Amino acid sequence: MKHQTEQEYGDDPVAVRESDKYQQEYVHAFVDKWDELIDWEGRAKAEGEFFIEKLRELGIKKVLDVATGTGFHSVQLLKAGFEVTSVDGSPTMLAKAFDNARKHGHILRTIHADWRMLNRDVHDLYDAVICLGNSFTHLHNENDRRKALAEYYATLRHDGILILDQRNYDAILDHRIEPGHDFYYCGDEVKAAPEYVDESLARFKYEFADGATFHLNMYPLRKAYVERLMKEVGFQRVTTYGDFKETYRKSEPDFFVHVAEKKYIEGAIEE
Repeated sequence: MKHQTEQEYGDDPVAVRESDKYQQEYVHAFVDKWDELIDWEGRAKAEGEFFIEKLRELGIKKVLDVATGTGFHSVQLLKAGFEVTSVDGSPTMLAKAFDNARKHGHILRTIHADWRMLNRDVHDLYDAVICLGNSFTHLHNENDRRKALAEYYATLRHDGILILDQRNYDAILDHRIEPGHDFYYCGDEVKAAPEYVDESLARFKYEFADGATFHLNMYPLRKAYVERLMKEVGFQRVTTYGDFKETYRKSEPDFFVHVAEKKYIEGAIEE
């Protein structure tokens, strides 16, 4: 079977703003290089124990990783003793994640699923859902974002939590800072930068040391919008961290991490 090596965006790449496009964006050639971009060791060092500590603090045992990618967080959590199920919309990514986990001495429990119909394929309840690696930004349509969040909500136990991260698009859109990749993209010889940005598209270019170049067309989510959407879907309280810290100046963080609680908290939505 011949694997696709080149991405196809047509004659007008910035006009491609569809949620389903991500499946074609992650061609085998790009997925094969993805770990050069992530650099598991560098990323583990940058993140520290943030997610592990946060999940333990909240008494989480069973985790659904809905944006597994090449498996970094699934493997980190398995090593830390959590029960993990790994989901991705890209079968190419899932296959790579399975291989990576095996190299680290773990067998992934994988499910190929579309977030918008997550509970069609995931038939269990979890203490936590994690959606990391700036993955939620692949949804270009508001109905898709609402439906995905509702599906995450539905697969959580009554007191479950959702941890979702996003790049600091506010800073990019408002031209306050140049985005870095100190935390999430830790590969030394890879450049990841926005090539085109408007209020409904951030087209990122990924350049590798060997000259290979790939792109991703993503929706530039504003922080306040994501927090509002989570609450409108039913999450009771949302706490946002900037680069793994609760206190930050809004223009500083490279990434935001939202921790959304499902458990009913009287008066929480009005906070």
